Amino acid sequence: MNYYKFVTLFIQASLNTLANEVTVMSTMRCKVFSLLLLLILPAFAYAHFGLVLPSDDILTQEDTPTLGLDVRFLHPFEGDQMEMAAPVRFGLFHNGKTIDLLSTLQAAGGKDGIPSFWHSEYTVKKPGDYVFFVEPQPYWEPAEDSFIIHYTKVCVHALGLEIGWDEPLGLETEIIPLTRPYALWTGNLFTGRVLLDGKPVAGAEIEVEYLNASAENPAPVKAPADAYITQVVKADDNGVFSYAMPRAGWWGFAALNEAKRTIDHDGVAKPVELGAVYWVHIRDM
Repeated sequence: MNYYKFVTLFIQASLNTLANEVTVMSTMRCKVFSLLLLLILPAFAYAHFGLVLPSDDILTQEDTPTLGLDVRFLHPFEGDQMEMAAPVRFGLFHNGKTIDLLSTLQAAGGKDGIPSFWHSEYTVKKPGDYVFFVEPQPYWEPAEDSFIIHYTKVCVHALGLEIGWDEPLGLETEIIPLTRPYALWTGNLFTGRVLLDGKPVAGAEIEVEYLNASAENPAPVKAPADAYITQVVKADDNGVFSYAMPRAGWWGFAALNEAKRTIDHDGVAKPVELGAVYWVHIRDM
């Protein structure tokens, strides 16, 4: 969720909760309370992103055919990482077929027996585009009073055969790239279409963030203001959006929508944020 939208919704909800106490709370106290909310919210209101991070995005004959793959849930720009339960699905799409890789995941990091991310390896044997994807378990976010499910994809190109990168996988929500999602230079325009239940989402809001931990990044980027951390673009009536990446490294695109269903939390039905996430890798020319 965009930071400023979150702040607005949080303050509105908090003030509504205090409505019954207005008669005993002065106007000045209400103003002070709102100011305190604005001061403390930045610590936990940044955008969440699912991440499938391959060790390489393009494999040639000279490269090792075995890819390392990290599956994470994090704030890409700040580097904060959330604990991540075992995913519901993890696999790849290649040559018109879906391959289940869930059993290859190994827990990594974390504490008290709770992993902070997951790792897998896959050996590429044939040419073509390999689209890796993950469906995580719902993540409960108390700060947003909702669950989060990010369906995340990334494409690895192998051995010169460009086929499969623009095919839908049939996920509940996903971004279909309209720009070939690899071999991109700094400044290239990435264009995609947001789908929800297989249909384009008119006016979808897409959050964009840079992975500050990208190997190509010479030094962590420091945002001059919070608004710079998460870029936001809107899709057109056909669910199509575009964004030009200004720095080498990994860039994530997260199209957010609210699910029609809810999930119970402590006996109360809570909303579910569905994220269609796509990652692309950028190199300097």
